[in-house]
Amino acid sequence: MNLTCTKQQLVEAVSNVQRAVSSKSSVPALEGILLKAREGEIFLCGYDLELGITTAIEASVEETGAVILNARLFSDIVRRLPADTVQLTTDEKDVTTIHSGNSEFSIAGIPAAEYPELPVVTDESSIALSHTMMKGMIRQTIFAVAESDAKPIHTGTLFEIGEGVVRLVSVDGYRLAIREEKAADAVEAMNFVVPGKSLGEVLKLLSDDEESKVSLQVGRRHILFNIGRYTLISRLLEGEFLDYRAAIPASASMEVICKTRDFIESVERVSLLITDRMKSPIRCVFDTDEISLSCSTAIGRASDQFTARVSGDPVEIGFNNRFLLDALRNTEGDEVRIQLNGPLSPMKILPREGDAFLFLVLPVRL
Repeated sequence: MNLTCTKQQLVEAVSNVQRAVSSKSSVPALEGILLKAREGEIFLCGYDLELGITTAIEASVEETGAVILNARLFSDIVRRLPADTVQLTTDEKDVTTIHSGNSEFSIAGIPAAEYPELPVVTDESSIALSHTMMKGMIRQTIFAVAESDAKPIHTGTLFEIGEGVVRLVSVDGYRLAIREEKAADAVEAMNFVVPGKSLGEVLKLLSDDEESKVSLQVGRRHILFNIGRYTLISRLLEGEFLDYRAAIPASASMEVICKTRDFIESVERVSLLITDRMKSPIRCVFDTDEISLSCSTAIGRASDQFTARVSGDPVEIGFNNRFLLDALRNTEGDEVRIQLNGPLSPMKILPREGDAFLFLVLPVRL
């Protein structure tokens, strides 16, 4: 292998692909990045048997070839190279020389034949969405993905596609997040669950360009996201996802309209007395034209209040401060609509108008 490419493109490609590489594996090849010199380009791949990220950048290739290089070491080297161009050469023993300006490194590589093959997505269904739509939908649901794998299916987000609608649903036993958008294309109905870790990487690759499209190709066991020059492949989660519709309260005895920023800042203030060691729920009292918040820990007591438009019977209810903040911070809009049904029923958070998103936060007994 013998090629020359620009440092900037190489650094960006390596840092993105590296995120799919195993940090610790019994298979040394999985701790590396696969590099393939092809005609006019260099192909890079990171894969940890569950998530794979690939890309290709322009290169002047004198000799084709392939090698696996330790991801952490290769990334550290290319980021610190002094010149704008980088030359990579590999000999018959896979020793790779990295040359840039006055710097030169020779590092031991691993034969490319030892790299596992990426899954192939066949019999796929596909849909294309704008980068901004996909980014917003993932951002507004990923916070409610379960972190523990007591129910592995809930460590992912459910995609429901059909009838001109794309819906994402995340649930972790304490809260629920639903985000819905109209799909411009008529697509066949499909349901699948993508791991939260994979969606976190998709989020980092998406741009803020409304014109750019991300295409999703869904197979039986894997999904492929094509994002610009990057391809991300992830396994799909299997199992029975929660019947989330049954968890949403059908009616509400109280409805509140309030400024999102006022609610967030009030929760943040009373949360100053809550620490990992000093846990305590936040007591919320929804009364006529006012929401009062308070909390009490071994450190002391705090209370705060702000104005809101409240209609219905007064409610006193407790919440985990972090879960409440996560939901409020992921609303889009200056105002939110909150629906309550007594102190033991979950809080429903909706947009001021419409139903583009729905967040449920379960209460804590006071």
